[in-house]
Amino acid sequence: MSEETTQKRIPVKRWIVLALVGIGIYAAFVGPSILKPISPVVVLPGEPTGLAIGSFQITNTTLATLLADLVLILIAFGAWRFANSDQMVPQGFYNFFEFLVEFLWSSVEGAAGKWAKRIFPVVATIFFLVFAANMVKLAPGFESIGYLKERHEGTGYAPVQIGPLWTIDKGQPVEAAVHEGEAAPAEGESSAHAESEGGAPCKACEVVPFLRGSATDLNFPFALAFVAVLMTQVFGLWALGPNYIFDKFLQFKKLASGGPFGAIDFGVGLLEIVLELAKILSFGFRLFGNIFAGALLLSIVGALTAVIVPAGLYLFEVFFGIIQAYVFFLLATMFMSGATVSHGSHGDDHGEHAAAH
Repeated sequence: MSEETTQKRIPVKRWIVLALVGIGIYAAFVGPSILKPISPVVVLPGEPTGLAIGSFQITNTTLATLLADLVLILIAFGAWRFANSDQMVPQGFYNFFEFLVEFLWSSVEGAAGKWAKRIFPVVATIFFLVFAANMVKLAPGFESIGYLKERHEGTGYAPVQIGPLWTIDKGQPVEAAVHEGEAAPAEGESSAHAESEGGAPCKACEVVPFLRGSATDLNFPFALAFVAVLMTQVFGLWALGPNYIFDKFLQFKKLASGGPFGAIDFGVGLLEIVLELAKILSFGFRLFGNIFAGALLLSIVGALTAVIVPAGLYLFEVFFGIIQAYVFFLLATMFMSGATVSHGSHGDDHGEHAAAH
């Protein structure tokens, strides 16, 4: 009986993991060069996917953002269905989602007070979008599946056809060269177009992925940063009215009646305008730099080690993606809640004291 029990408890999952590690070692270090991973081409702007809406070209980072939006919509729909069901206690993913929403709400309520209900939808949306974009980019296929394009500088790789598909071979590096008078292929030209001409997609090839992390494109973090700073001004005007502008940025009263110190206060107000614009830069570059560096590190280390180490880096990326989303959320919350507080608080305190008497 004990032997039968021991046989039933054989760790099948462990053997599966070991088998996958063995396959990875074979593919990366022992097997044919076509299986070996290749270091990615570092490109900052989003690259065209060949899809377009009218004259608007859809880049791989835009496509990844739309995928993250779709994931969020599906999660929201599932949460709405669960809220309208007869189940009282959430389980599994919905339990985690409820915990996350409650945690974010506590953070906003502690910082914004009575303005929490108005600020929370904005900052929570920012958090979930950044969080979803950071998690989606870890899915298999991101930055690895795409179309082949001719490389015009550096070293590319020879194309290899496998059935109807094309790939590149690390064992066949090819120096890229564009001859004088030779027209370079248009951006976004797919391998299917090249194959229709009866040849290989390219000679010195590189892979342009169909999907790339949203935050690795400057447009995504800077768009979120712009929205966060813009909504900060909106909430400031909503809470304080025109006094938000004239007490913080354009301090004409202090300039007219404050003498030399009033002129200094007026200059400080103008500097506040510069600081608000600088928030966009700090917000955007913080998110972009961390996520882009993480994606690059994961790709390069994955190409060098291929097994075991990338798994640890993926866990690190999950943790880091959550932290970056929360930092962006927390800073946006602090800026928006701070904008609702009067900058002439000392005068307000004296007024409230006199009213109490």
